[in-house]
Amino acid sequence: MDNKYKAIIIGILLVLSLFAAGCAQQGDEGEGADTGAEEKSTTIGYVMWDGEIASTNVMKEVLEQAGYDVEIIAVDAGPLYQGLADDQFDFTTSAWLPKTHANYWEQYGDQVDSVAVNLEDCKLGLVVPTYMEDINSIEDLNANKEKFDGKITGIDPGAGVVQNTEDAIDMYDLEYNLETSSSAGMASALDGAYRDEQPIVVTLWTPHWAFNRYNLKFLDDPQQAYGESDHVETLARQGLEEEKPELYAIISRFNWSHDEIQTVMADMEDGMDAEDAAAKWVENNPDRVNEWLGTE
Repeated sequence: MDNKYKAIIIGILLVLSLFAAGCAQQGDEGEGADTGAEEKSTTIGYVMWDGEIASTNVMKEVLEQAGYDVEIIAVDAGPLYQGLADDQFDFTTSAWLPKTHANYWEQYGDQVDSVAVNLEDCKLGLVVPTYMEDINSIEDLNANKEKFDGKITGIDPGAGVVQNTEDAIDMYDLEYNLETSSSAGMASALDGAYRDEQPIVVTLWTPHWAFNRYNLKFLDDPQQAYGESDHVETLARQGLEEEKPELYAIISRFNWSHDEIQTVMADMEDGMDAEDAAAKWVENNPDRVNEWLGTE
């Protein structure tokens, strides 16, 4: 074979080898692309209420156990819903529905994904210690006005539960003054009265750390001045389930009880950082964490 044909054959073999190498590389890239490896990062939006701080930090701890890099961002309720609609957050565990966040749901509900209810039976109302055995309904208050000095201890003026209480005073013709202060002021008054087993009626809601610290009861509200209970819901941005199915499965399984969340809130109220309180709860409740992770 002369040199001319040898050169042609070598050239053909070289082209074929390069072609084969290119196909192999493409096959490897395709194989890697088909593995469905999920990006292990997420951003959680939340509102700065004690219960939502607790749930968000617990979820952060849980997802970090699953290998996620987690960023949490605190915002007001309006920007929270807008952020989900605009894909600024992957999800939130902070949606109070159907009443408290009704306006935001009406505006953004068709632009977000309703994942799951994570906390049931979130109530607002008037609360007394259980040692006040004869006081069980708002309708009992006027007949016991002297015991309470005609006073209901409230929180911040303008708060939803305070507005509801103003309505309740009118609806039940209560001969009471609503004394507003702050959440801390209400809690201090409750603590002082409870220690001495004195009568007190306060504006309160669940979840709240006070229900873990004291024996308390809501007064019946037959006229529905405070309405039906809300629930807390996990919402996600649209498309999260398809893009991050493992993450979506975990947040779909996340739900807990009032006793559980109030344990975290009580540690926070005692001065523990939210992150430390969440880490403590996660460490002490491995079975619940495994349920959410799907590893039980």
